[in-house]
Amino acid sequence: MGSASTAAISNVFVYGSLLADDVVRVLLSRIPPSSLAILPDYHRFSIKNCVYPAIVPVENKKVLGKVLVGITPPELRILDLFEGDEYERRTVDVFLKDSGEKLQTHTYVWGNKTDPNLYGEWIFEEWKVLHMDYFVTMTKEFMEEMKLHDSKTRVATYE
Repeated sequence: MGSASTAAISNVFVYGSLLADDVVRVLLSRIPPSSLAILPDYHRFSIKNCVYPAIVPVENKKVLGKVLVGITPPELRILDLFEGDEYERRTVDVFLKDSGEKLQTHTYVWGNKTDPNLYGEWIFEEWKVLHMDYFVTMTKEFMEEMKLHDSKTRVATYE
């Protein structure tokens, strides 16, 4: 395995619906190894009329989430599409909860920092009870559409 291929493997800090193994399994067909981690100077907001959260930079706040380790380029592409245009993928430093070790990861930051629809705080345990089942179903539909779209694009390439 050359250094080029290892460089393409990345870590992704997740803090919302992707904290749920059920959602990750639908998207990536596996559960990558993960570690609890803290992202400093960000806050996790609820979004009006949405079941998923947003993070934006806020001084002296922190977001508890986890780092998915060993994400491949095709998996990162799935996550990019899943997160959609409202989020920007950024490189951030997080701290592993157990060791305090600093780690560079990707994460998805809400593009509109001053969005009036951001409020309060987003609680994973609450989401799990109220919205997870519905969200897993939505995620399965997303993957089916994506596979459909991909196969159409591939067919178009050969015509």
